[in-house]
Amino acid sequence: MLQSCAIVPTAHASRYLQQLCKHWSHKFQTEFTADAGRIALPLGEARLAAEADALTIDLKAKDDADLAVFKDVVAQHVERFAFQENLVFEWS
Repeated sequence: MLQSCAIVPTAHASRYLQQLCKHWSHKFQTEFTADAGRIALPLGEARLAAEADALTIDLKAKDDADLAVFKDVVAQHVERFAFQENLVFEWS
């Protein structure tokens, strides 16, 4: 499994974590609290953690192609929830 992580500065991390998990809960297996979440998608697994000043997103996928698509899909969804904020995703 390949892994990539982004720490996204935001004061609304918990809100975005919960919105993303709720959004995908009708199609995929999800677990979440206000501070942590896990989403199992066909592309791989996303683990999220909300801090007071950042949202941490850890992604795992089976290959480079899936990981690249996964990063884009997650970032696009979070950006849609944060339409009033300009988020920065720096994947490592």
